[in-house]
Amino acid sequence: MAPAEEAGYRWVVMAASRLELNLVRLLCRCEAMAAEKRDPDEWRLEKYVGALEDMLQALKAQASKPASEVINEYSRKVDFLKGMLQAEKLTSSSEKALANQFLAPGRVPTTARERVPATKTVHLQSRARYTSEMRSELLGTDSSEEPELDVRKRIGVAGSRPGDEKQSAAELDLVLQRHQNLQEKLAEEMLGLARSLKTHTLAAQSVIKKDNQTLSHSLKMADQNLEKLKTESERLEQHTQKSVNWLLWAVLIIVCFIFISMILFIRIMPKLK
Repeated sequence: MAPAEEAGYRWVVMAASRLELNLVRLLCRCEAMAAEKRDPDEWRLEKYVGALEDMLQALKAQASKPASEVINEYSRKVDFLKGMLQAEKLTSSSEKALANQFLAPGRVPTTARERVPATKTVHLQSRARYTSEMRSELLGTDSSEEPELDVRKRIGVAGSRPGDEKQSAAELDLVLQRHQNLQEKLAEEMLGLARSLKTHTLAAQSVIKKDNQTLSHSLKMADQNLEKLKTESERLEQHTQKSVNWLLWAVLIIVCFIFISMILFIRIMPKLK
């Protein structure tokens, strides 16, 4: 028995609980669906992957759960299927190819019938498909026709003329040259934007530095004015207290003088008959 078959057989034997058996069956079904060509409106695979996540969480919560290596392999395959579905929802083929590069397929076959892990096969198929789509966008051809063209080139279809091949090569060179010129133009624009951004950043830094200096000077002047105001307020308060004391004594003296004067006036002047 091959090592891959032995590993797959161990997986089936270790699937002791009913929940794990159901998870393995559903995982095999999802891997088979992922390897097939699906319609854009296909929704079952996404629902199945969601069910796989729920079953995996329930399996992790069980007391008699499998070994950690088996759980990690299940998680790796479920995460791969989930990431593959998310990559298919992207609009650009370059984004799909980039997202596909970060996917990690399973390392061990799910069943004994598999010689190579199904997720690894799906990973290679999706990578080839996204590369074909990127080539189609670059050359402006239909991706569905490219496999037929590749087969014709490999088997050497009769009737192809050297002139047509030279023309195709010239057109390809023209397209590549156009894209290279476009990339150089974009690079120059990005360099100009970077220089402009640097200039504006330095100017803004200079203005901010001047504003900070002005603000520091204003704060210093405000502190000095506050100290002067505090000193003058204390002096004014002292002066006000002194003025009030003199005025009070003056009023008391005047009142006493008037009182004494009235008594003397009453004593000296005769009473009216």
